[in-house]
Amino acid sequence: MKVYHGSNILIMEIDLSKGEPQRDFGRGFYVTKYLSQAEFWAFRKGIRAHSGGVITAFEFNENAYTNKKFNVLHFDAYNDEWFDFVIQNRKTREQWHDYDIIEGPVADDKIQRRLQRFLNGEITKEQFFAELKYPEPSHQICFCTVSSLQMLQLIDYNIITGIEDIGEKVVERFIIDFDKSEKEASELFYSSGVFAKLSDYNTRFFMKPWHEIYEMLKKELKM
Repeated sequence: MKVYHGSNILIMEIDLSKGEPQRDFGRGFYVTKYLSQAEFWAFRKGIRAHSGGVITAFEFNENAYTNKKFNVLHFDAYNDEWFDFVIQNRKTREQWHDYDIIEGPVADDKIQRRLQRFLNGEITKEQFFAELKYPEPSHQICFCTVSSLQMLQLIDYNIITGIEDIGEKVVERFIIDFDKSEKEASELFYSSGVFAKLSDYNTRFFMKPWHEIYEMLKKELKM
C-alpha cells in the first residue's frame, strides 16, 4: 500500500522521539493512504514553520497485519472503541499502550473540538456521536515502535511551495512591473481576494506556480 506523510521537512530517516504526544493513537509516526489528507498536513505544517510543505511517500508492507511479530490494532470506523482509545491518548502524555501499528480514522479539526468538549465535560459520549453524523472519509496509520518502521520503505517525495514563498515572489514582481513601494505592493497583495483563496487549503491555490497567482492578482486589480 502506498502511504503518505505530510510535513514541513523531508523525512529521510524516521525518528520516533520527535513524535508529538497526546495524538489520536499516541506518540508515533503517522501516515495516510489519502494523498489529499497528507497535502493538508503538509500545507498546515508549512504555514506554521513559515516554509513549504513536503509530502513523503512510502510503500507500506501490509504483511505486517498478519505477522505475529507485530501487535496491531485496527479501527474500522468512529465507534466506542476508537473513542475510548483516542480519549485515553489525549489524556496521557506518556505512551500507555504496547501496540506496534494502529490504523483507523482521524480526529480532524471538527472532531477534535468535539473531543475537547467531551474532555471539558461539556457533552456526553452519546452527544459526541449524535453530532458525528456524516464524517468525512479519513485514514491514518501510526507506527509506534522502531521495529514496526521496517515495514515502511521510502519511495518518493514532493515539495509544496509555501504561501509565504509565493507571496514574496508576487510582491517582488509587482514592485518591478508597477513601480510600487514594497509596502504598497504588500498591502495590495495581502488584502486581495487572490491571497484569501491562496490561504484556503481547499482551493489548492498553493499548488499553483507563483506567476499564475500573479496573473490572477493583476486581473483582480485590473492592472
